[in-house]
Amino acid sequence: MIKREFTNSEIKTLASRVNLAERTVKEGNLVNGKLQGAILDSVRMIVEKEYLEILKTIPIDEINADKSGIRIGILKDNGISTVFDVMSIDISKLAAIYGFGQNMAIRTKTIAGRIAEDIKKNVKIRISSDDRNAEHTRLVMSVFDYLRAGATIDRCRQLEGKLPSDAETELKKIRRASNSIKWFFTRESKKQEALDSYNRLLGKMAGIDAAPLLNEVKSLRSVSAEEAWEDFSVNSVSFFNALERIVPEHFSSSSDGYGLSTEILADVESTELDLNGLNCQLRGYQVWGVKYVLRQKRVLLGDEMGLGKTIQALAAMVHLRNKGETHFLVICPASVIINWCREIEAKSDLKAVKIHGNIKEASLERWKNEGGVAVTNYESLAGLMEIEDSFRISLVVVDEAHYVKNAAAQRSRNVMKICAHTDRILFMTGTPLENNVSEMVRLLEYLQPDIAEKAKGVSSSAYADYFKERISPVYYRRKRDDVLAELPELIQMQEWCEMTKEDEAQYIRDVIGRNFMDMRRVSWRNADYFNTSSKVLRLREIADLACGDGRKILVFSFFLDTLEKVSKIFGPLCIGVINGSIPPNKRQEIIDKFDAAPPGSVLAAQIQSGGTGLNIQSASVVVICEPQYKPSTENQAISRAYRMGQTRNVLVHRLLCTNTIEERIIKILWEKQEEFNTFADESSAAKQDLELDSTTINQVMEEEIQRIREKYTEDQIKMLTG
Repeated sequence: MIKREFTNSEIKTLASRVNLAERTVKEGNLVNGKLQGAILDSVRMIVEKEYLEILKTIPIDEINADKSGIRIGILKDNGISTVFDVMSIDISKLAAIYGFGQNMAIRTKTIAGRIAEDIKKNVKIRISSDDRNAEHTRLVMSVFDYLRAGATIDRCRQLEGKLPSDAETELKKIRRASNSIKWFFTRESKKQEALDSYNRLLGKMAGIDAAPLLNEVKSLRSVSAEEAWEDFSVNSVSFFNALERIVPEHFSSSSDGYGLSTEILADVESTELDLNGLNCQLRGYQVWGVKYVLRQKRVLLGDEMGLGKTIQALAAMVHLRNKGETHFLVICPASVIINWCREIEAKSDLKAVKIHGNIKEASLERWKNEGGVAVTNYESLAGLMEIEDSFRISLVVVDEAHYVKNAAAQRSRNVMKICAHTDRILFMTGTPLENNVSEMVRLLEYLQPDIAEKAKGVSSSAYADYFKERISPVYYRRKRDDVLAELPELIQMQEWCEMTKEDEAQYIRDVIGRNFMDMRRVSWRNADYFNTSSKVLRLREIADLACGDGRKILVFSFFLDTLEKVSKIFGPLCIGVINGSIPPNKRQEIIDKFDAAPPGSVLAAQIQSGGTGLNIQSASVVVICEPQYKPSTENQAISRAYRMGQTRNVLVHRLLCTNTIEERIIKILWEKQEEFNTFADESSAAKQDLELDSTTINQVMEEEIQRIREKYTEDQIKMLTG
């Protein structure tokens, strides 16, 4: 006779533990559903409000866009001028309009409904710390509650995975032996079955104590609006990742594959990532970028500035390390070596090895022996040329890869020589088509020559799609508007200043002196700039407004003497000046100090030195002291602040003086930017030069000299210039 090995009390205890665990899972699921429901409700409220506002801007003529025969004129005569008006009016009232009728009213409402639904589905929601209205506050609080509960909900899911799906069946079998009398009259086979079920269920419940987790679930509470906004300001990536998962139609990145062919798209999608050791969250589009880099092996990542190319490269290294790879190399401008090393050590568990300066030989040997991520600059690369032919590098990352567009240059030859030691190359640049597509093709030749060959000869914008298709196996580019629909607004303003008499006198001297660089510094060469410069006056006003709004300011100029003046103007509020002579480690120290500084603080930077490779999201006001030679220079500078992680609207102020050469430069720059938007961002084969060349500069200068001589007499010029 089989002996009963458990008591009725032990059965009740086991059943109680199972029931408690099941109740905990159920409570966790309910809370998760409730939290996600709150997010969905908040999003619906925002979408409803925003899409109705959009409908008010759509003219009634759109109803007839497909030549539906709707009598638009009658609607306009009756005060119905937008699609919103059609949606707002009852169909019977629409049909009652003289000359319209029931059938046309039905068709009109149907078409308007389709337009409205299409708009509603495509509304993209932007959240900014500068727009804390009731609807956005409710959404931010809902997401924060969801994120805060995330770890608890995850443990509930883990608990659910541990619980046996047949627990109730097992308990039913066990209860046959709930007392001695039942046990005595139970068949031997059923006794054995009950005993097996008890031991099996007891084993599965070993170590499971759901009581603390249930208390944790029940103790979840909503936070204050202030707490939620504060967390959003420092942890926005987590917020938007959650929103992409829950309501992708209003937050997710572009879903069109970013121009990849169907075949590559499928391959990329199927790539599995192991990012254990990456200490930051990736956005959805960044995950795609990493998969593309790993799948295609030798590529040019041309994401627009601010989209996190560095993090994508780092994630690719982490994945490869987890697959057993050991040696990685980053080649970058000297100015961002420190930034790369900091990113590597802060965002991953990889080891950064700086190969630069006096100890680069020793550092090289250490990297060769121990592995990790070697970070060096183009100039120091020659020291890496002596590695053995058999030495293999898991991935070579070339940052600001347009530096090697000239195949004949020594640094380009050095890069290609070191790349002979690897099967994986990642070129990165935010402006791959800075001048023309032939330069981009030269970059592609380093990576996949056969694809570059196919892309040659495509020289008309009419073939843009054909060109993009040809290069998609090696070139991958996303724009901010494609993937960061939620990025706060970039508000750009031209601050036209009227020259003071002191400004004007100095400007005329500079024009008559035929010195273009002096002419470019209009209002900054005024001897009494501190008191009588129109640009300085406006800069102070901008800084005062920024301080009052809790913002910090980045001031960019091409000229060192202008930056020195900015430093003197703001005194201790100016945290520092970054220029080409500042060593990379000192540069990062200045940025760290600026990040920790209070609102109203100013960081001055030479635009060609501080405009690339640095992340300064703590600033949300950008001031450019004079127009630059090409749009990409200004865009790079702006992208130091206007990039992923920025939670405030970014305000860009361009200081300009009326009736000066700056008016002509701005016009030319605008035309060049339009060319860049039309050609470069669409990967078309444009050959336009996007930079003010010497011929244009001379022409502009001569035109300005002529204008001044026509405007003023010789006596007036003498009087004004003293």
